[in-house]
Amino acid sequence: MKKNKKQIAIFEGRNVRRIWDDKKELWYFSVIDIVAILTDQADFQLARNYWKVLKNRLKKEGSQTVTKCNRLKLAAEDGKMRETDVADTETLFRLIQSIPSPKAEPFKLWLAKVGYERVQEMSDPEKALNRSREYWQKMGRDQKWIQQRMMGIFKQTSLV
Repeated sequence: MKKNKKQIAIFEGRNVRRIWDDKKELWYFSVIDIVAILTDQADFQLARNYWKVLKNRLKKEGSQTVTKCNRLKLAAEDGKMRETDVADTETLFRLIQSIPSPKAEPFKLWLAKVGYERVQEMSDPEKALNRSREYWQKMGRDQKWIQQRMMGIFKQTSLV
């Protein structure tokens, strides 16, 4: 399974780790990051424990959703690559239904938006560049930094 795009998505100011699968053309999102947002947990370990309990409960109920959560390596807070449960958008929608949270509906809308943006970017790559530029501006990067980053990406892709 070739995955070459590792990115952080932002939902209401919180990071959601994700990775793109070129072969399946799907995003896979960190389940624990999403559980942390929906349960309003700032502590990674508490979100991890919540997911562990939820996963066991869903297995006991016979839910097939949990079996669709794969373990892939994503960057942890310490910068090291660690295996964590990930799920595609369809599986996440099922998991979100299992977590009582007032944030569930905005999260569903956000996932739909992320998917829609990716489809648009596949047909018009310039949209991806513009979106990246906008994110960097929102993050406070100056124009010189953005231009250098864009040129670096261009050089990398033209060498391939």
